Amino acid sequence: MTPRLLPLLVLWSLLAGCAVQGRPFERTSAPPQNSVIYVYRPYHYGSSLLRPAVTCGDDSARIGPGGYHAFVVPAPPAPDQILCSVQGAESADEVEIDPRTRVYYIREEFGWGSLSGHPHLNPVDTDRANAEIQKCCVQEPLEQQAGGGSG
Repeated sequence: MTPRLLPLLVLWSLLAGCAVQGRPFERTSAPPQNSVIYVYRPYHYGSSLLRPAVTCGDDSARIGPGGYHAFVVPAPPAPDQILCSVQGAESADEVEIDPRTRVYYIREEFGWGSLSGHPHLNPVDTDRANAEIQKCCVQEPLEQQAGGGSG
C-alpha cells in the first residue's frame, strides 16, 4: 500500500463507523387507534456525533446517522395532537401530528449553530420518505450490537 492511500483508508474507516448498524427498514404494524410515526435520519457525516433524544408521545429514542425509530403512539382524546420533539444543546424543535393520521414520517436534520448543531424535525410526504427511509437501519439496542442478543 502506498503511503498516500493510508490517510484516505483511515478517514474512510472512521466515517463508515459513524452510521447506525442494524436491520434494514421494516414497516411496523400498530393496533387500531394508534399511529406509527417513523422518525429517520439519513446518513450525513456532518453532525454524526450528535444524537439528541427525539420524543413522540411518551417514548424517546436517540437516532444516529443512517438510522430510524418507529414510534407507536396511542391517539390522544380529541382534539389533542400527538407531539414529537427534540432538544439540542442550543435549540429545540417540535411537530404536532393529527392522531387520525395512521402513518407519519419525520426526517431529523441538523442546521448550523454557534457551538453545536441545531436539530430539526421535518415532516416528509409518504413518497419521498419511502425512498429515503429505505437507506436507513433500525438502531439495535447496545446489548445486541455487542453480540449479546439473539438473531
